[in-house]
Order: sequence, then C-alpha cells, then structure tokens
Amino acid sequence: MPESVPPVPMVAAARRAMEAVLDLRDTDRVLVLGDASTGRCPAAFAAAALEIGCEVTRIKLPEERRPLTALPPGMENALDGATVVINAIDGRSDEVPFRIEWIQAIEASGRIRMGHAPGISEDMMTGGAMDVDYQAMETREAGLRARLAGARRLRITTALGTDLTLDVAGRPFVSDLHATVECGCNLPCGELYCAPVEDGADGVLVVDGPVGGDGVSPEPVTITVEGGRVVGVVCADEVWQTMVQGYMDTDEGASVIAELGIGLNPGARLAGCMLEDEKALRTLHIAFGSNEGMPGGCSTSTMHIDYLIHRPTVSILEENEIGASILLDGDIVVD
Repeated sequence: MPESVPPVPMVAAARRAMEAVLDLRDTDRVLVLGDASTGRCPAAFAAAALEIGCEVTRIKLPEERRPLTALPPGMENALDGATVVINAIDGRSDEVPFRIEWIQAIEASGRIRMGHAPGISEDMMTGGAMDVDYQAMETREAGLRARLAGARRLRITTALGTDLTLDVAGRPFVSDLHATVECGCNLPCGELYCAPVEDGADGVLVVDGPVGGDGVSPEPVTITVEGGRVVGVVCADEVWQTMVQGYMDTDEGASVIAELGIGLNPGARLAGCMLEDEKALRTLHIAFGSNEGMPGGCSTSTMHIDYLIHRPTVSILEENEIGASILLDGDIVVD
C-alpha cells in the first residue's frame, strides 16, 4: 500500500524545526530513519527537506526484528555522506541500547547534525511542542542558564516527597535548541540539561510522570539515591517496580545518576510520552545510565532512562544553606 502524503501543517512544522534547530540548508544530505509507529512523521521530515532542496534518503526499520537491542550489522554504512540525520522512530525503552549505539555512530562521524525523535507522533507535529516560537524559547533558556551559572549544588523537592541534592560543580548546563556535529538535539526540542557529578547525588526521587518510553506508572515510583547510585526502588504497582528495578540492574552503570533536565517548551503537552512531556514547562527529569555524550559526563552504560516529575522546586545550595530558587513549584523564578 502506498504511503499516505503528510498534510501541509506537518511538513511546515518539520521545516520550521529543521531550520531552527538543525540549521538545515539546501546543500545538506539528509537521512530520515523511520518505522511504522511514527506514521507520516518520517515522510513529513523528508518532504520538508526536499522543499528546501536537500538530497534525501529514507530508511524504515523492519517491524519483524523488533525490539532492536543492538545496532544491526552494517547499518552505520547508511550514514555515508549524510550531514543531517532524523530519527523518527519508536521510543520504547527496550530499544535504548540500540538507540545509544546509533547515536554514538552518528556523533563519531564528526560531520552530522542529528534530530532525535524517539516516540514522535503526528499530533506533536500539527501543534503542541513542534509549533512554537523558537526565538522566545531561546530567550527563556538563556535567562535560566544564566541563573544556574556557577551553581555547585542543587536541591530538588516536590509536594509528593522528592528531596534530592545534586552536585553540579564544573558541569555546565546546555540546551537542546541547536544541534552541532558533536551533540544532536531532540525534535521536538526544549530543555536545559546537565550531567551531574556521578557520585554527588543523594536523596529521594518520587516519580509521577513518564518513565522512559513506558508511559506513566499507575502509582508513583520512589527511587532512593546514595552517592550518585540508586540503592532502592519502591512502587505499589509490582509490575512497574520490577520493570524499573530491571532497568537499574541492566549493567554496572545503569543505576548511576546521568542527567538533570528542565523543560522549556511552552507548547509541550503532558500526554504521558517522555519525548514531549520532558520538554513541558513545570517539569523536570532525572536520568540514570549513560551520559558520555554530555559535557563532563563519564557514566558508561547500555541504558539511559529518564524519570519525570511535575512541579518541582529547585534551589541552589550554598554552604548547606538554601539559597536562590530557580524553579518554585514548577514555575521559573524571574529576578
């Protein structure tokens, strides 16, 4: 059956995002990776690139081989000559090892700007997080990054019981608003993130948002962290507790603190999909596992799973005293 043509608004959203985030030019050679789960999204990115005048190649992951737990032999050969890669594919958590390998192959090329969209859906591309004022988002990001500059320790709390301290000394905050050949960006984009010091996290994280690509647990997931490593997982839903504990036990680095991310995108909706939820205002996510691709990050793992919380308060700790608040009940504090 022929693939249906993506509607004009989807193509327009793809073009705006690719021009703003990937600096797409007519001289680029674009590779679009897609699969059945993302509907007409890969076609929309391809059509947008063709409008601009790019050379476009498309690859579709075969469903009969899923889940992919490693990079298929020879797949990296598809990167030959590409300068931009779009990954419009399923965001399932059991394919994280495959996606990490693929991203590493892309970044190792030294010439490719990547738009990574695991879990993207057609409705994201016809409104919401893909239909935003990118310049306004950059202004918001710059203000928040300036307030975090020089911070050494942060404390994160929520009404549900999160109370987590992070050592971020020497770990710069960066945004995902502009891709480089060294570091790609999500599409939709919209977060400010850093790699906390791997042995410098202590406390409790009570997760009430999505977990990786698995959606939202029916009961909060409580994660206890000591010295940067997860030492306990508790959830009233036994299936979810077993699943999350399994992620932490995947390998030696899977339970190590990897990322702190703060949502910046005013169009992002809370839909239970990590790709969009983690960009939403008034959210924050903590990841455990690999962070080698982030400035200063040195945790090695085949996993990188995000855990999202709503309406966090984030404060700078100074000599064990609470200083300035960066977020207050989720809202960005403005001087």
